[in-house]
Amino acid sequence: MRSSAVVSGVLSALLLVLVAVGWSPLLSCDRAVAEELHRGAVAHPGLTRVNRVLSDWVWDPLTMRALAAGTAVLLWWRREWRLALWVAGTTVLALLLQQGLKALVGRERPQWPDPVDWARYGAFPSGHAMTATVVCGLLLWVLALHWRDGWRGWGALASAAVVSVLGVGWTRAYLGVHWPSDVVGGWLLGWFCVAVAILAYRRGERRGPRTAPEAGGADGGSGRAGER
Repeated sequence: MRSSAVVSGVLSALLLVLVAVGWSPLLSCDRAVAEELHRGAVAHPGLTRVNRVLSDWVWDPLTMRALAAGTAVLLWWRREWRLALWVAGTTVLALLLQQGLKALVGRERPQWPDPVDWARYGAFPSGHAMTATVVCGLLLWVLALHWRDGWRGWGALASAAVVSVLGVGWTRAYLGVHWPSDVVGGWLLGWFCVAVAILAYRRGERRGPRTAPEAGGADGGSGRAGER
């Protein structure tokens, strides 16, 4: 998990710099892919409607955050207060990071004479892609902590999470409201947030509360307080 966090963090930072400085090869690639996808969206209105439903309702950031909130409430009800706060806190911090980067980079979204959808705020990173990655990653982590070894439905949920993360990125590019690099940036930053959250949680678990050393026995022998 540590190497995953480092790799995703480095790639996120590199892509952020390339977008911020307007690296020509990246912009040209973005434009070429976006134009091709937009032509398909205009030519196939039925498929475009399906993508809008998936993007604006099924995989919408509000839907994803509602899942995260529900998970946090369930964990709180189970008296797993630390894990509940970790899920909620990571989701909120990821949102703040996402909005902060959108404002900092200030990248404009694709502009079309015949748009099939619209969106607000800056383009980089994709909020849909980043939110889906964060929430699905956190949910899979929580499920793995509790039920992975003895639950047959694990593979199906893991597959659904992967499809959701990849699918929402596709819909944002297909609908012409994001450049492809916005989507990739959202995926990378989202996974970076999940990896760092898991590492920090595990580190806290390893430390844990230290118990006091046992007192000496009734025969007057002293305990070895220095041993753990």
